[in-house]
Amino acid sequence: MGERAWALSWGDISNQDAVAGLKSALDTSTVKAVEKLAAAGGFWNNDKVKIPLPGYLEDARGVMNTFGMKKQADELHQAINRAAEMAVGEAKPVFVNAIKSMSVQDAKGIISGGQDSGTQYFKGKTSDTLRTKFLPVVKKATEKVGLAQKYNDLAGRGAKLGIIKGDQASVETFVTQKALDGLFLMMAEEEKAIRADPVGRGTDIVKKVFGALGK
Repeated sequence: MGERAWALSWGDISNQDAVAGLKSALDTSTVKAVEKLAAAGGFWNNDKVKIPLPGYLEDARGVMNTFGMKKQADELHQAINRAAEMAVGEAKPVFVNAIKSMSVQDAKGIISGGQDSGTQYFKGKTSDTLRTKFLPVVKKATEKVGLAQKYNDLAGRGAKLGIIKGDQASVETFVTQKALDGLFLMMAEEEKAIRADPVGRGTDIVKKVFGALGK
């Protein structure tokens, strides 16, 4: 694209271009975020999204090590991060559907919105569906870890007594929420990168639409 293409203003962008540009950008950012997290070590090796042990297990880790439970704690810690990697792989078709159903009004609002407005749109549209898809994957991956079952038994009682929050009432709900948090965090980073450098990171239509915003 030459310099002439960059002499665009927001008023020169058609509705069709706005939607096409945004969908292309979001497709790129979601795919990259999912692929990074779904890769081996995607959560475990990334300090921004690495999932700690749930609730009081993390708080009591030093005591557990003292009482010879270090191996069990380490096993569960690795298992929950691996479970999150597996679960995140379920996100792609959900995001594809959200992108397909996006309206022109949605698209223009996201393009001219904040640095993570696209991510926030996805968060609102897909969180419930993703949570439903993630939960059984996480459960299957963690149910064979003995310490997970012990935590669930104790945390379940604590939740009934009101001393443990609902999202920490089981390993599965805790990991599912952390997987969602990590996914949207990485999506926001990818979205900000595209907005900051549409020429280097986007397709032609992304360059046209997002480039116009800086004019």
